[in-house]
Amino acid sequence: MNDLVDIDNKVTSLYEKVSLLIEQARKHVANTVNTTEVYTKYYVGQHIVEEEQHGVLRAKYGQQVLHSLSKRLTERFGKGWSVDTLEKCRVFYQVYRNSATVLRKSEMPHNDSLPSTGNSEISATVLRKSEDTVSFSLSWSHYLILMRIENPDARSFYEIECKQQDWSVRQLSRQVGSSLYERLALSRDKEAVMRLAQEGQTIEKPVDIIKNPITLEFLGLKPDVSYTESKLENAIINKMQQFLLELGKGFLFEARQKRFTFDEQHFYVDLVFYNRLLQCYVLVDLKTDKLTHQDLGQMQMYVNYYDRYVKQDFEKPTIGILLCESKNDALVELTLPKEANIYASAYQLYLPDKHLLQSKLRQWIDEFQEISELKTTD
Repeated sequence: MNDLVDIDNKVTSLYEKVSLLIEQARKHVANTVNTTEVYTKYYVGQHIVEEEQHGVLRAKYGQQVLHSLSKRLTERFGKGWSVDTLEKCRVFYQVYRNSATVLRKSEMPHNDSLPSTGNSEISATVLRKSEDTVSFSLSWSHYLILMRIENPDARSFYEIECKQQDWSVRQLSRQVGSSLYERLALSRDKEAVMRLAQEGQTIEKPVDIIKNPITLEFLGLKPDVSYTESKLENAIINKMQQFLLELGKGFLFEARQKRFTFDEQHFYVDLVFYNRLLQCYVLVDLKTDKLTHQDLGQMQMYVNYYDRYVKQDFEKPTIGILLCESKNDALVELTLPKEANIYASAYQLYLPDKHLLQSKLRQWIDEFQEISELKTTD
């Protein structure tokens, strides 16, 4: 009997190891196929643009040539080479040929994903034609979203975050639609805004996890219908995966209505998270009414309790976030000491006005530049 159990345990262990190996292999094959498709479409776009520059695809002849090219490619390679796809290839090349994704050949890592023409002489000629090459690691569906982003800094940010956090196409679409880049940028200084485009969202200090507003359109609550804090909390719990995505990097959910007792009184924190990047607790209190100084004082008490009785020595100070329908920065500043690790962040139940946020960001950056110029002049 014991022999049978030992055999079963060994088979189970072997099964898990082999299964993991097969899953990794399939993922590698899928990634290779996706990446090869992206490179191919980039170079297809390059050929089309080069023909345009030589005057072959100009004015009324352009669409005629693309239609003929599409017909021939479809006859030989099957579906997937419509005129619309060829147009997207052209736009893709135009967007990315001057982007941060382009590397000098001397900086280019060895990449077996580069498409082969089937002719080594032709392939060598293509590479010699330019001193630049490209490095892609996402799927074509990801790049269809990215290449529609006009601001190159925002595009670079989303591309970096997509790689680092392994966003699906749906998640990327949601983050772009919710104006994540603009919401993060508007809570940072100019230097930090530049870092967003170069490094993505870096989490080094508490303010790095704050964004305004927090967008909760996925909860399905209607902005014009009244609801209680309890209903808001339940909606968040039911959509926790999406809520964690909105909160950002490093968040782990620990508890709802976390009770602690002090001086024979029971207190309840709406939502308790832990951020593994900052190595600290993050307490979230939900407020559907107007934010008051009593709310701020209560959160300060929660944070103090966690710092004194829950936090371990190696962990960083606890962060408190009051998630409210509307925030009053002046009230927060007046009520809390400067060193308080407490933040008020507004939430909204609909996607933000992207054009409005983009306009605010341009104004914000212009103000930074004016201040820098004045300092330089002085």
